[in-house]
Amino acid sequence: MNYSGHYPILDTIDLPADLRKLKKSQLKPLAKELRDYLTHTVSVSGGHFAAGLGTVELTVALHYVFNTPEDQLVWDVGHQAYPHKILTGRKGRMTTIRTFGGIAAFPSRSESEYDAFGVGHSSTSISAALGMAIAAALKGEHKQMVAIIGDGSITGGMAYEAMNHAGALDANVLVILNDNEMSISPNVGAMSNYLSKMLSSRLYASVREESKKVLSNIPSAWELARRTEEHLKGMVVPGTLFEELGFNYIGPIDGHDLDVLVPTLENLKAMPGPRLLHIVTKKGKGYAPAEKDPLAYHGVPAFDPRQDSLPKSAPSPHPTYTEVFGRWLCDMAEQDERLLGITPAMREGSGLVKFSERFPDRYFDVAIAEQHAVTLAAGQACQGAKPVVAIYSTFLQRAYDQLIHDVAIQNLDVLFALDRAGLVGPDGPTHAGSFDFSYLSCVPNLVVMAPADENECRQMLYTGFRHDGPAAVRYPRGKGPGVAVEQTMTALPIGQGEIRRQGSKIAILAWGSLVAPALQAAERFGATVANMRFVKPLDAALIRELADSHEILVTVEENVLAGGAGSAVNQCLQAQRILMPVLNLGLPDAFVEQGTREELLALCGLDAQGIADRIEAFCPELFRKELDVAV
Repeated sequence: MNYSGHYPILDTIDLPADLRKLKKSQLKPLAKELRDYLTHTVSVSGGHFAAGLGTVELTVALHYVFNTPEDQLVWDVGHQAYPHKILTGRKGRMTTIRTFGGIAAFPSRSESEYDAFGVGHSSTSISAALGMAIAAALKGEHKQMVAIIGDGSITGGMAYEAMNHAGALDANVLVILNDNEMSISPNVGAMSNYLSKMLSSRLYASVREESKKVLSNIPSAWELARRTEEHLKGMVVPGTLFEELGFNYIGPIDGHDLDVLVPTLENLKAMPGPRLLHIVTKKGKGYAPAEKDPLAYHGVPAFDPRQDSLPKSAPSPHPTYTEVFGRWLCDMAEQDERLLGITPAMREGSGLVKFSERFPDRYFDVAIAEQHAVTLAAGQACQGAKPVVAIYSTFLQRAYDQLIHDVAIQNLDVLFALDRAGLVGPDGPTHAGSFDFSYLSCVPNLVVMAPADENECRQMLYTGFRHDGPAAVRYPRGKGPGVAVEQTMTALPIGQGEIRRQGSKIAILAWGSLVAPALQAAERFGATVANMRFVKPLDAALIRELADSHEILVTVEENVLAGGAGSAVNQCLQAQRILMPVLNLGLPDAFVEQGTREELLALCGLDAQGIADRIEAFCPELFRKELDVAV
């Protein structure tokens, strides 16, 4: 690949209108330059990579055929949208992607008019595109709404709910199913491409509609024709399901062949009603290491594209929280055969790789179906199993109804291991676990824990697993403060915190990841620090003890303040009729953009310096007294 920065066609394109001025013969060399440029920029910045390599030709074809931004492209998830960003005015800023102040990791309406819908979670594109199509039609506008969804995202139930609705409305929506798991042999591919061109042509559509009108007057003949068409299409293309949902199914076609892709999209643009184009692509296309291992190249750090492998991070004596969970899960499974592990398509991210290899019969990847994951666990628990649902905090939000109705109301033994709690960094607000304290602590029967370090994480997982009833352990992305993890597992007393530092006058009540910076802040002015451990049940006795022996209480949490741990402390004090100054510190009432965790915590005033500064601003006179005492 050429990384000299010489891109003769791409350099002429600032917006899709420039792309549409090109001759069709220029599209293939443009795709090559775009793939080369994507590789170069991601190698500098890091980010999502393999998925974007697989959608280069599709992105070129979409912006060439459709009149964007008037026609709307809705990308599902957004991992595949880097080429789209390059062609829509953000080419020069691609090396800032996922950095503080840079462009977003996913499509964002506030960032560009070409980003029709903000995304981050999967399976939403068809619903959004349908909503846009309905609203546009009611205004008398003739816009094309295109949803681009992957074969992984289409496993989510929302996608089928949306297709069922679109089919019933006969809505003007085009769905492109980007399938990067199926391979096409040359012969099958040629036949498939021929059929797709034929099935998307105006002639076929015209004949199909006219024959419906004629044959509908002869019921038996019409039924025979309908069944014959279904049977023939079912033999040559896997589209019967989509046809039953009311979609005109086209495909599968080679998603890297612009000679087929462009005319097929042009035909589909002229075809009314709900349509589904099934394309087959290769994740990592055009970059050999990514083609060989698309999983490793899904999200990458900065790397040297001339090398055949990604750089390895320096070995660390301290595991990440995800690794702590993965080791605990295997250790616990060895001790208790009732343990079952569940993940909604996040085996690697949630740390279940070794568990899936060692206990394949007890491992369940339910695909991108968070609601199903939680109710599946509830059903398993009804039969005496002890399921552990490994899920990101942000993704559990998608299964909140199941958490309440299927698990908590029935008080079932389900343990939720919530990874990526709090600020996650480069992925931005769609992936931040900013709300779990709030949405979990209000649910009856549920125990909610937050470990201050790696060892406490292991012990809390054990505590939640041994607890009779539902429990959740939430922990942040990355590494903790570096506390050695004890192999022995000991259950913690439910609802009891501990004093980590004894001081006077000011008591800091901290949860989880913010215990460490709270301890650092406390050194500046001799404050007490309590590791509260439990958000629910709250340690009311410890709160009372700290209130009686200190002049000011400060709560510190990596969660929004509304309905969070600090709010629970306020309610506890009110219930005990204790009146005293309380400062609540937590995430702001705003969606925090991307950056490193360290940058974002500092931005929110939740690093050690920020915590100390905000305490000083709250009680400056007392702060100066504490400085005198410390000196």
